[in-house]
Amino acid sequence: MAAAQLAVAGQAPGSLSDPDVPVSHHDRVYAAEQFSNTVSVIDPAENKLVGLIRLGDPSPGNFSPLYHGQVLVHGMGYSPDHRTIAVVSIGSNSVSFIDTQTNAVKHVTYVGRSPHEAFFTPDGKEVWVTVRGENYISVLDGTTFEEKTRITVPNGPGMQIFSPDGKYGYVCSSFNPETQVISVADHKIVGTVKQASPFCPDLAATPDGKQVWFTLKDVGKTQVFDARPPFALLKTIDTGPITNHVNIVHNANGMFAYVTVGGLNQVKVFRTDDFSQVATIPVGNLPHGIWPSGDGTRVYVGLENADAMAAIDTLTNKVIANVPIGQAPQAVTYVPNAVPEGDGTQNTVPLGMAGQTTHLSLVAAGTPKSADASGAPTSVSLFNQGLVQVLQAAVTGLQAKQPYVLGLSNNPDGSGDVDVLANFMTNPAGAAIVNTIGQIRQVVAAGDTKAQDKRRYLVIAPQVAGKTGAPVQVQAL
Repeated sequence: MAAAQLAVAGQAPGSLSDPDVPVSHHDRVYAAEQFSNTVSVIDPAENKLVGLIRLGDPSPGNFSPLYHGQVLVHGMGYSPDHRTIAVVSIGSNSVSFIDTQTNAVKHVTYVGRSPHEAFFTPDGKEVWVTVRGENYISVLDGTTFEEKTRITVPNGPGMQIFSPDGKYGYVCSSFNPETQVISVADHKIVGTVKQASPFCPDLAATPDGKQVWFTLKDVGKTQVFDARPPFALLKTIDTGPITNHVNIVHNANGMFAYVTVGGLNQVKVFRTDDFSQVATIPVGNLPHGIWPSGDGTRVYVGLENADAMAAIDTLTNKVIANVPIGQAPQAVTYVPNAVPEGDGTQNTVPLGMAGQTTHLSLVAAGTPKSADASGAPTSVSLFNQGLVQVLQAAVTGLQAKQPYVLGLSNNPDGSGDVDVLANFMTNPAGAAIVNTIGQIRQVVAAGDTKAQDKRRYLVIAPQVAGKTGAPVQVQAL
């Protein structure tokens, strides 16, 4: 097959000169799913789930010291020939390399503490893995997938992406307020860009090689800097609480940055020439990863608290499909021509328990029961793990940098004693992602008085002098 047919159509992470690759049954969209420990595989031609690649078991099966699977499947990248995806699992410190044609795991490389993302250099010779729990990038051989060297950086590297020409690697930080620019040829740091906050989860380079966009989850901002020396900061944009990922789309209307804003359940769209915002797209609860199709006509968004993949038409900026997938999707990639032959269903399993999730909302205390909860500040998912459930709350609308509790009350208005499920501190945007695990869900049969008496209600309350204060958010009924 001609090399041009494998190119990424002027979309990130490819070059603007690459030809279009129209959406087809040979393409695949992948989502890394943190709580079901799976990778969902979608055929974008039909926006249909092909199946799940199971990399590990749900909790508590993965608690055993004899457990061999992966834990907290999270990050994702792919090779320039589109034949391999690299999937990072934070909890098991691993990168799983999966064949896109067969969906088979062909190698697993174990790296340092809490890796976050992995991506191939544009020439395919190396795979850079940001080891966020330490202070280095683990550089793997692009063929053997074994570690060949490490690049020391400030503590907490979050993600890396490369300039389309392969000259620079851009590495943002999750623990330090600076992004490093590294020469790919000799692994030397050649530039530093100041971040407005320490917590950057994601970045993307424009296909024309001119800009790098990165997100700041803790303060709800997106920043842009010149991709070329001296790597000057160009723009800071207030995007909103729990700003997650960013990616670049090039289509007939121009070049745009698409930013997922988890706390607003929106994707915001900005021009790359004048940084003006041109669209706001409602997509569903807690949008996270995002990636364009090979021709820029679509962009796909993983909805972390909706267990779905949203497909957006980039010419109209409207959601055209929602595909049910696994639990808590994180990183998303779109791989053109991932499956050259056949239906690509090998080594996949049905959605099954990974699709069993309960969705709730919390609203401001005192909100009338009849009020519409669609714009609720906090969304909650209860991910079924069999014996237990993982609870994840995407919390917004609180005071910044203050301690709160998420708990259960016997009363719908949150009054009375509160049994604490989790303690948390809000970020500078008054938001937080709160996780806890246990036998949380209670099934209440309608009309069963005894069951109704035992029902519990989620609440959020401030923590004042070590004690729980009056609830500020309560479960929507």
